[in-house]
Amino acid sequence: MELSDTQIIERTLGGDTDAFNLLVRRWERHIYGLTLRMLGRDDEAKDATQETFLSAYRNLSKFRGEAKFSSWIYRIALNICNTRLRGRSRFVISIEEQREESGFEPVADTNDLGDNIQQQQITLHVRRALQSLPAEMRQVIVMKEYEGLKFSEIADILGIPLSTVKTRMYTGLSEMRKRLERLREAI
Repeated sequence: MELSDTQIIERTLGGDTDAFNLLVRRWERHIYGLTLRMLGRDDEAKDATQETFLSAYRNLSKFRGEAKFSSWIYRIALNICNTRLRGRSRFVISIEEQREESGFEPVADTNDLGDNIQQQQITLHVRRALQSLPAEMRQVIVMKEYEGLKFSEIADILGIPLSTVKTRMYTGLSEMRKRLERLREAI
């Protein structure tokens, strides 16, 4: 029988420190996906994911259960991402970004070289368009399109009205579409 998040939290707060590892294993992939799409850098996303779970563990006694654990942990992750984005220096460029700027991307299957290169370029352009959006739009798109959350869940996580979530989603998608069209015209 699989334990619920609430049961795991109760065990952790009851002194079973290993129980928290169950929550980490359950939510780590989701939180990493969110932080990677928000921050755009693997190393920074891994650090933010670790920081999210450390913060959740330290503050677990403050979790009141009024919202789902998933909403609470997503909120922590988004706060960490937003803090990192505000403090990010424009002059620091990772090796991955340098590779993207040069247009070089590794190719997995040489039989379909042209298709792979084209798919990688599309992925790169979508990633760049997403990264160019303001954080409040990006986080809604990431949670809806990549994490598969419902609009109501996103509203709970962000603590904003449902209508605001929908507005940010559709405005963000519209902005991405414009950026991608401009890019396509330039090619």
